[in-house]
Amino acid sequence: MAVSALLASAIVAAALFASARPAAADFRLCNNTSSRVGIAVGYKDAEGWTTEGWWNLPARTCETVLKGNLVARYYYVYAIDYDRGGEWMGQAFMCTRDKEFTIRGIGDCLARGYDRSGFFEVDTGEQRAWTVQLTESSEQPVQKPSTTVNNPASTNPVIGAAPPLPPPAAPPKGSKTP
Repeated sequence: MAVSALLASAIVAAALFASARPAAADFRLCNNTSSRVGIAVGYKDAEGWTTEGWWNLPARTCETVLKGNLVARYYYVYAIDYDRGGEWMGQAFMCTRDKEFTIRGIGDCLARGYDRSGFFEVDTGEQRAWTVQLTESSEQPVQKPSTTVNNPASTNPVIGAAPPLPPPAAPPKGSKTP
């Protein structure tokens, strides 16, 4: 009787030990839009700059794009809304291409046969894990440790601010513009 109780306790302890994992320390991206989104990331490691893509995220899903503890403070993201158009972009230019890629180096993209895309910077504050939330401009931001970036669809996004104002209406035909 005591042996079976001990064996049962050992099985339960082993199951608990196996299920008790340390918190994931990853770089994740969440597509909180109603569209399919393509994502590319850029980062600097011991060997220099690297860009990787594409992760294709269905609407309302998250994916870990870099596994393990983050080794840098700054990461860079470029994303495309496949269904409605528009992109999440910034001023950090790095190399991409239309098909799946891992590209070493960020210089001379066009001369090397790649596209040149503007990535937005994500400051992780040297956290071990970080999540970037891609949202539509009408959605509310979420709590840190994450970065929320709005996509006002087919216009350049304003990161961390309200979406840009729409362009002024065109004057009626035949009227003068000031």
